[in-house]
Amino acid sequence: MRELTMSSNRPASMRAAVLLVYAAGFLQGLTLVCVPALSGALKQSLAISDARYGTLFLPQVACTALAALFGGALARRVGLQTLLWLSLLANAISQLAVTASAHVGMDMSFAILLVGTATLGLGFGLSSAPLNSYPPAFFPQHRDASVVALHTALGLGLAAGPLLAGPFLMMGNWAQFSLWLGGISIALAVVAIVVTLPESESGAERHAAHTGSSVLASPALWLFVAIAMLYAFAEGTFSNWAVIYLHEDRALSAAVAASALSVFWGALAVGRLLISALVLRVPPARVWLALPVLMAIAFLMLPLARSPATGIGLFAVAGFACSAFFPLTIGRVSERFPAETALVSSVMVAALMIGVGLGTFLVAPLRAMLSLPQLYRLSALYPIAVVVLAYLALRIHGARPSR
Repeated sequence: MRELTMSSNRPASMRAAVLLVYAAGFLQGLTLVCVPALSGALKQSLAISDARYGTLFLPQVACTALAALFGGALARRVGLQTLLWLSLLANAISQLAVTASAHVGMDMSFAILLVGTATLGLGFGLSSAPLNSYPPAFFPQHRDASVVALHTALGLGLAAGPLLAGPFLMMGNWAQFSLWLGGISIALAVVAIVVTLPESESGAERHAAHTGSSVLASPALWLFVAIAMLYAFAEGTFSNWAVIYLHEDRALSAAVAASALSVFWGALAVGRLLISALVLRVPPARVWLALPVLMAIAFLMLPLARSPATGIGLFAVAGFACSAFFPLTIGRVSERFPAETALVSSVMVAALMIGVGLGTFLVAPLRAMLSLPQLYRLSALYPIAVVVLAYLALRIHGARPSR
């Protein structure tokens, strides 16, 4: 990826650029959680079965993976600023498609929702390059903290989404929530076109010819891909079925179910900040191994959720358990391939989204044979397998858990 430069003598322009990028991260979180937050209303008003609901996430993850993998090459052609406003435009189209699904016949609504989730995935994948590249350009003395802050903004958007959707659901006007998000996405896309953002340095072309094919052929990389996908199975099972589990299986109110999903994402965002401080004192590899153990405990305890307090509390535990595992995975694989950080990070994002989509989709057919409480217990196998593979990765590559 090309290096970026930011003029230091235009503080007003820089402030606008910083606000835009971090607002785009927050908005990305809001749009990503839109369909899960509206899941109960979507299933009821559009007569969507469990199997079809799971299918909604397949085009999203496929488009995210493709856009993330090819976003770096595209950025070299059109620039990061163009990639940013294109991603925001894709987000706007996705939200307008969700809105349109409420105003067409039943035979068309599901197809339009598929268009919405596909374009959402496209926007998320395209945004990964600019959103992860601009913060270090803004704050070169605090590169790590700037990126953590960006991911925290995204996590806060994921947490706020269900809460903001709540009033629309209570009024029976859920389509207005996605319309509102679509309008904001269009507004930010316009801002992204006109605001001054860091420019690419032409001298960075020397990196463009490097394909990284030897890295993609490395068994070590694919071990980390397996770890990321298994983790993503767990995250997708926690998040995308939370509202349905608490509302339908535990007969809790839609507001409580939405609050539990918000708490999950809130705990994930807060956990990232807390663990970013913790790893300054505790070896990161040790924390990396501990988090999936906590995920397994959360899966085994979720069937005990029978009240608003236990439901919300257990999803808070799940969110904290998930919080820093993926960023720490990026850290481990970047340590293993320090010269190919951009490439391996893109591969990890693609693996994450494929895993979240497949994990969500697999729950749907299994519900014909097992209840959600049983499926949550069975899903504890995901993080248990993650612990085994993560320990293997540390042993193979000489990074013991105590380091």
